[in-house]
Amino acid sequence: MTEPLSLSFEVACPPDRAFALWTDRIDTWWPPDHTVTGGPDLTVVLESGVGGRIFERTSDGVEHDWGEVTEWDPPGHLAYRWHLRRDRADATDVSVRFVAHGEGGTRVEIEHAGWERLGTDAEVWRDRNEHGWRTLVPHYSTAVTTTVTTADATSDWTTTEEDQP
Repeated sequence: MTEPLSLSFEVACPPDRAFALWTDRIDTWWPPDHTVTGGPDLTVVLESGVGGRIFERTSDGVEHDWGEVTEWDPPGHLAYRWHLRRDRADATDVSVRFVAHGEGGTRVEIEHAGWERLGTDAEVWRDRNEHGWRTLVPHYSTAVTTTVTTADATSDWTTTEEDQP
């Protein structure tokens, strides 16, 4: 059996903000080189709720499915089947937890499992995804630090100059 990937890191915002950035604002931080097309004008979408799709939409409207939400428990937990660049039948399982940490911070805990569905390709895809996570997480962490937030956790997100196209 191929071991799950596990990683965690801390961000300087409360869990509700960390969850919303990962889900509602995924398009603001997900890099084009982690997509199917790699196009500069694409949109990344994570639809809320169980059964929600995760996909990219190109500027000409073509959609490429990446996964499907299997658990939705804001602001603490999100899980999804993941099949970016794979057949849906080969989907792996991603679980992301947002745990309050320290004063106003969040520890993000990711477990990526289900590699056995990939048969003899399991180790290669696990290694590839380990590299992918290591290069993706800094984009998310940077988005946390470049997004202006207020002390009021119920307020709307405010974009900074860095968020502008």
